[in-house]
Amino acid sequence: MTADYAPVPRACCRSRSSRSTPVPSPRSAGWTAGGQNVHVAALASALAARGHRVTVHTRRAAPDLPDRVRLDERVQVHHVTAGPAEPVPKDRLLPYMDEFARVLVREWRARTPDVVHSHYWMSGLASLGATRELGLPLLHTFHALGTVKRRHQGKADTSPPERIACEIEVGLGCDRVVATCRDEVSELVRMGVPAGRIGVVPCGVDTERFT
Repeated sequence: MTADYAPVPRACCRSRSSRSTPVPSPRSAGWTAGGQNVHVAALASALAARGHRVTVHTRRAAPDLPDRVRLDERVQVHHVTAGPAEPVPKDRLLPYMDEFARVLVREWRARTPDVVHSHYWMSGLASLGATRELGLPLLHTFHALGTVKRRHQGKADTSPPERIACEIEVGLGCDRVVATCRDEVSELVRMGVPAGRIGVVPCGVDTERFT
């Protein structure tokens, strides 16, 4: 199987069948440190270990980054030029998602994945546009929801005003939502996403690192 991951502000993925070695720290591929990037790196490593080829598409945040970085035999990172080749706060990345989607369309026309898995709502927007054009299956993991952030942060919420509407569009447009807990399922259902479209895969713990 081939699977592409799309946490677009920082990373997006694809995969094919085979085996692999563990993925090193996301920092080694130029990613910013954070829970979502650790999640994607661990997921890519686990898929590769089960016989899949994985490509993680992430926005180029520095001009000197190579186009592609191979993390092991089965996992590679693709640095996508979308917006300036410099760090951009995640809440200011929305204007570059159409450009990111166009790159994904070109990439996936040339090397078609079996499945795309996007991470975070802006990644979902870019991946939704690309998969619709190409007729590819799309899974999505939100990691966080704008409704929850707005409820708890109020006026301190720095998310773009379009966020919640975009999250609803992604939730309704993808083939499957991979939630991380039951509370997230309840929130998504209140947003109008059908419960039958949502599955729960809780975040795990690396028991070799944390004992």
